[in-house]
Amino acid sequence: MQRPIRFSHCDPAGIVYFPVYFDMFNGAVEDWFTQGLDIDYATMILQRRLGLPIVHAECDFVIPSRMGDTLTLGVLLERLGRSSLQLRINGEHEGQVRLSGSLTVVTTSLDDFAAVPIPDDIREAMKRYQAGCES
Repeated sequence: MQRPIRFSHCDPAGIVYFPVYFDMFNGAVEDWFTQGLDIDYATMILQRRLGLPIVHAECDFVIPSRMGDTLTLGVLLERLGRSSLQLRINGEHEGQVRLSGSLTVVTTSLDDFAAVPIPDDIREAMKRYQAGCES
């Protein structure tokens, strides 16, 4: 996914303010579901009442990004559990890794906020994607 760095993403030093990256990560996960897994994220949230809250996040900031740069965010599925998954999201600009984040998310019911097993259709789509990542 392409993410242009905008004025609103930057701090007074002119570089991306680090919490903005986590918002970009969340957008990348939404796009990954809709475009990479062919599962409409809005339908999953609003109709199926399934959420994917982040329960752990970390990031290595390698090179600062500035307004006018365009980051390419790639999503790798590193681990697929019963109700959780671990994603690696790398951000690159012109072939240079700018940041690398790791997110652990848990599939939850939005009715009672309890963890639930990943539904079979979503699990199968993730397995196909993961196989593509490994090759």
